[in-house]
Amino acid sequence: MTDNGIDLLISQHQQVSALLDAVETGPAAGRQVSFDQLRELLAVHEAAEELVLRPITRHQIAGGNEVADARMAEENEAKQVLADLEKLDANSPEFLEKFTAFKADVLTHANNEETLEFPAVRAAEDQDDLATLADRITKAEAAAPTHPHPAAKSTTANAALGPFAALLDRARDALSRH
Repeated sequence: MTDNGIDLLISQHQQVSALLDAVETGPAAGRQVSFDQLRELLAVHEAAEELVLRPITRHQIAGGNEVADARMAEENEAKQVLADLEKLDANSPEFLEKFTAFKADVLTHANNEETLEFPAVRAAEDQDDLATLADRITKAEAAAPTHPHPAAKSTTANAALGPFAALLDRARDALSRH
């Protein structure tokens, strides 16, 4: 566990990248498991960014509204594609084709965050703020939905829908494991 919110997010981007590779190039027998892990990580990670990081971006960095709006647009598109992928057989040709494009978009999004948003937030916040950010992200992820919810297109919608969606998602996950 890191004591810096930006480092935590970058570490999660590395986990996402490894899972993207596992889904795309790993054995077919494990593709669904890798995809489910990826889906859950992306869902909680993006929800936490939307609820915790984006308000900081909007209020603490120059041009923050434009940066946050662009990242939200990327995330909203990814939520829809992730929801579409979730409905497909992970070993089907359609899944693999859509997943290849999805992977490229996710990596572009992560790069945009790491080059356009994270350095500016890091510069605007002191070490105590960054430590608090890590704690707030961790808490938001613990309560976040584990499946994509494309209808939640704004920070406000995520805050309103999130707790209810998270309860349903976690119940659905528990039932699917048994």
